[in-house]
Amino acid sequence: MTETNANNATNAVQESQIRKMTRLAIEYGAVNLSQGFPNESPPWCVKLALAHGVLSGRPLEERSDEGSSDHEERLATSLSELLVRSGETSSPGPGDQLNQYSPPCGRGDLRVSIAKYYERFYGYDGVGPEDVTVTLGATEALASALRTLGKPGDKCVIFEPFHELYPSQCKLFYLEPVYVTLRPSPAAGGGPEPTTWTYDPGELEDAVRDATILVLNTPHNPTGKVFSREELAHIVSLCQKYDVYLVTDDIYEHMCYDRHRHIVVPHEFPEMADRTLLCNSLGKSASATGWRLGWCVHPPHLRNTYRGIHDQLAVMSPHPMQYATLSYMGLPDRYFADLSARYGRRVARLGSALASLGFGVVPPQGAYYLFVEYTTVPALKGMASGDAAMHLLEHVGVACVPGDNFYGKKGDATTENRYLRFAACRSDDDLDEAIRLLEGKLG
Repeated sequence: MTETNANNATNAVQESQIRKMTRLAIEYGAVNLSQGFPNESPPWCVKLALAHGVLSGRPLEERSDEGSSDHEERLATSLSELLVRSGETSSPGPGDQLNQYSPPCGRGDLRVSIAKYYERFYGYDGVGPEDVTVTLGATEALASALRTLGKPGDKCVIFEPFHELYPSQCKLFYLEPVYVTLRPSPAAGGGPEPTTWTYDPGELEDAVRDATILVLNTPHNPTGKVFSREELAHIVSLCQKYDVYLVTDDIYEHMCYDRHRHIVVPHEFPEMADRTLLCNSLGKSASATGWRLGWCVHPPHLRNTYRGIHDQLAVMSPHPMQYATLSYMGLPDRYFADLSARYGRRVARLGSALASLGFGVVPPQGAYYLFVEYTTVPALKGMASGDAAMHLLEHVGVACVPGDNFYGKKGDATTENRYLRFAACRSDDDLDEAIRLLEGKLG
């Protein structure tokens, strides 16, 4: 690779537009519906486990794997005792392990727990602890996957609109992103209004034909699309036909609405087990995006390469967070069911408010975003998406993300300068205030 090409690739990686809008939301004192992180707290027992781990430096003996109230009570008792002792000594005692390095691939008990997680929620018993590497969030899990599979010049297929990290990571590793466009269209047998997002099968096959990797995010950010079994079967057939690896980003798996469900590809399609890497995180589901705790499930033949790359990129995920994640894995089923109900209500409520103001809304099937067309809103008509987002920030007091940030093909009039993304993951109070401001200034 020439020095010029290397510089061009490096210079193409810019500040995250999403995090830029969060920075501007703080500067303007706006309601932040731009960056997709909740502003509510992780579950109490998970926080207790983290505090216990940091203060004691040692696991709680006889930890319950069921996330029971007894486990929470013992954590609270242990924490109280540690706080009492803290006035006597700055050290919790000998044998501190949880504030030190973990094995680079992650704690053994956590990797066992992650393997059981797939059996618990999906009936998938094909994951063992040696198939799991604990990572520095899903972002690093995906970066390590791309570096494991691709070499400079290889093509990586990405559905657009996309999360901005996918093409940016491709550029970091000198991979060539190839885009396949999702477009709103009526559901089968439905009316003329767009009710889902679909892709063109021929466009996908053309993209996959010369590729090495396909990145699949479902439930999808930013559209909220949940890829159906039929669509996944088509994607799988193309990966098989053209010898392409599949890297999935599953962080919104517990946020599927109505009849839609998340499908774990190597479980549903065993023929893909040797060419699929599953990337995931507790960040969204546990409201703990700052913990940077994720994992990757990888085929055995890629284990050593993946773990070597992860070791050099990140060494390990923070050890106290790994320990606390054991409590997250033991949360009761009702916690995960409530995620879908809670975010489904918020997405529907914000979507209804935006539709009433003239935004074009395709109801999300999952995740917690609304990717809406704004060109039919009188106050925003004729604006480019960046200008529309700044207008809402400066004159309405609500921060969102310009839709152009989610597209790689440039000059396509059917996608550019038409969309804005709103995140409905914030608290009910924040959504109340955002809707009040939108209705007051745009209504």
